[in-house]
Amino acid sequence: MEDATDKPAARILVVEDEDNIAIALDYLLTREGYAQTRIETGAGAVDLIRDMRPDLVLLDVMLPEVSGYEICQSVRADPELAHIPILMMTARGSAMERRKGLAMGATGFITKPFELKALREEVRRILADPQAALDAAAAMVAAPAGQDHA
Repeated sequence: MEDATDKPAARILVVEDEDNIAIALDYLLTREGYAQTRIETGAGAVDLIRDMRPDLVLLDVMLPEVSGYEICQSVRADPELAHIPILMMTARGSAMERRKGLAMGATGFITKPFELKALREEVRRILADPQAALDAAAAMVAAPAGQDHA
């Protein structure tokens, strides 16, 4: 049996303004054993990321005050934060929105409403190898339009 103290719980920052989505995320992340913090608005998110240095950011696109796209872009522009994986979440699931998020530097992109299983698998994939996940996202952006495989 594995000792839970062998590896600290991954720290996840949830940037989500909708309570119902945040409750679902809280349920899933707690059940998976992750340590989590939530902020409900885009304002202050980059500062919190800088202070917290989470292992993953679950980032809503549509937020009050500062959009998820702007937050993602700011994180990627900061050399001290650029390595932090970002999984963007949006109700706008078009291929164009997905490409925009990935082009801004998102590590992954999931459409709301999402199945908890799909989100769990995406979080696990990104946490297992953040650099490989970021490289895969960059490759999707570089692929010609119409050749997205995810």
